[in-house]
Amino acid sequence: MNSTTLVLASTSPFRAQLMEKLGLPFTQLAPHCDETPLDGESPQQLVVRLAELKARSCNVREESLVIGSDQVCVIDGEIIGKPHTREKAIEQLTRQSGKAIHFYTGLAVYDTANDKIESNYERFTVYFRELCANQIEAYVDKEQPFYCAGSFKSEGLGIALFEKLEGRDPNTLVGLPLIMLLEMLARHRVDPLS
Repeated sequence: MNSTTLVLASTSPFRAQLMEKLGLPFTQLAPHCDETPLDGESPQQLVVRLAELKARSCNVREESLVIGSDQVCVIDGEIIGKPHTREKAIEQLTRQSGKAIHFYTGLAVYDTANDKIESNYERFTVYFRELCANQIEAYVDKEQPFYCAGSFKSEGLGIALFEKLEGRDPNTLVGLPLIMLLEMLARHRVDPLS
């Protein structure tokens, strides 16, 4: 591996934990961008656009590969963001009960040396069990998933909400598709195994 500087354009501790799995040194910077969806924008377009914006918005001082990521949950065709409150989390989980819910996670790698960016998205489907109100409230009170798209933490007790998970990379559900990221980094000759 060369000595490329990696920057994660996120303050999320969950994304940082995923990056740490790769064993590659990186720094974290807070992205600065408006995350409001555009009129008529599909979930796929939204997460790719925001991943790119996040990657480009970080003020890096040296040549770097800046990694941006964004995720949305889609319930009944509607883009759902983070709940922020107990009431919204309960409402989201109630809507998801017994359904297959799609998550879209956008990923971008911005090469500051040549001002080029590569981006794409991963889809991941979560099949929720039929959940009663008491189960939903107990879960929300235990994990307080107020800053998680879909109102759950799959890396924690959220697994108890699911019947089945379907997708290429389970890390996608946490917010950073590592398999796709490794493919993109390989094009920049960054490989954690070399």
